[in-house]
Amino acid sequence: MGQLYDFVTGDEDARVCKDIPPESCNDQPRNFFAYLVANLLSKVADELSSAKLVLPWLLGALGAPAVFVGLLVPVRESGVLLPQLAVAAYIRRMPQRKPVWILGALLSAAVLGAMAAAALTLEGAAAGWTILGLLAVFSLARGLCSVSAKDVLGKTVSKSRRGRLMGWSAGIAGAATLALGIALGVLGGLESERLVYGLLLAAGGGLFLVGALVFVAIREQPGATGGGGNALTQALASLDLLRTDPDFRRYLITRIGLLSLALAPPFYVLLLQRSGDTAVSGLGLLIIASGLAGALSAPIWGRLSDRSARWVMALAAALGGVTGIATWVVGQNGLQDRVLTWLLAGLFLSVSIAHAGVRLGRKVYLVDMANSDNRAAMVAVSNTIIGVAMLLGGFVGVLADIYDTATVIGLLGVGALAVAAYALTLRDVSVDDAG
Repeated sequence: MGQLYDFVTGDEDARVCKDIPPESCNDQPRNFFAYLVANLLSKVADELSSAKLVLPWLLGALGAPAVFVGLLVPVRESGVLLPQLAVAAYIRRMPQRKPVWILGALLSAAVLGAMAAAALTLEGAAAGWTILGLLAVFSLARGLCSVSAKDVLGKTVSKSRRGRLMGWSAGIAGAATLALGIALGVLGGLESERLVYGLLLAAGGGLFLVGALVFVAIREQPGATGGGGNALTQALASLDLLRTDPDFRRYLITRIGLLSLALAPPFYVLLLQRSGDTAVSGLGLLIIASGLAGALSAPIWGRLSDRSARWVMALAAALGGVTGIATWVVGQNGLQDRVLTWLLAGLFLSVSIAHAGVRLGRKVYLVDMANSDNRAAMVAVSNTIIGVAMLLGGFVGVLADIYDTATVIGLLGVGALAVAAYALTLRDVSVDDAG
């Protein structure tokens, strides 16, 4: 394992321990791979149950009313983010945060199993209500994983290794997603789409179950338990970080601006669907583009994040902004259906690469900026505020009814360029600055 760890991290000082407990130094290779595999499995499972791609097609195949499709992404994202501020207070009472991630993964596995059963047995509004309710529980379970994962990572894997870990994880997951898209192109010819989606969800549940078992192998040293009092009191105290920590405040402003990239993909889906593709082929094409984006870009984004996560956020946002404006230009020209389909698929690939960079860069920046005492609080405050902002940002869809979809994408692109410039004003918290 040691030689493989040295190869993957690629540095002569691969065993260095910069900001983790000394007791964790010898366990770092073990923890690196255990976290990588568990994170990889959860990423693939998330793709198999994607509220942006898979679940909308599932509800369509089951004949659920369109209103349920519109609620999928807000429920999925806000359910993960909003409760974390209160949950973090309870998590800080625990010397070890690993059990929280394991609990979240086991709950996620159970919910996806129930979704698979619903996909095989329900139809119409009953399927819509059931899957939407299960998605809310699934989102809460994924929130438990989210609020604990970065804290476990910060305690078990040293700075300058985290970006590569997440980069490799996202890259391999992207390759697996690419294979899924290709497989859907083959399975799309089956008579029973219902069976295909049921199998996808059941497989996602199985991956979460295996991921929980792998996460058990992480050796996490007991950490600080301060701030584990009353949840509401501690939540309000955590919010005080916005006043007392200017670096965190500027990071949060940047992350809110980066929502312009998170909000864009559904509008690309709308444009692609209107280009004339059938549902199954369109789903396969988007999944292939998403998989290529992760496989090609995530390891590079990860290595760059270890040098400067601030620059990664800026570069990725700029790429997404240019892509959005280019999409607006394409949308204003009357291109033939086949040409438009492939152009939009390429643009979706580009914005997916940008989104991958933004997600990885902001995660590494936050983990590197925080310390063991405030990391869980910063993650919870950030995610809670972003959950509210995302719900409000969902109203950008109103613009699509006033203008056209391409114009909305263009406006989001302009916003991404603006936040790219703002990201460059953040303090660099890379390993060189940490000392």
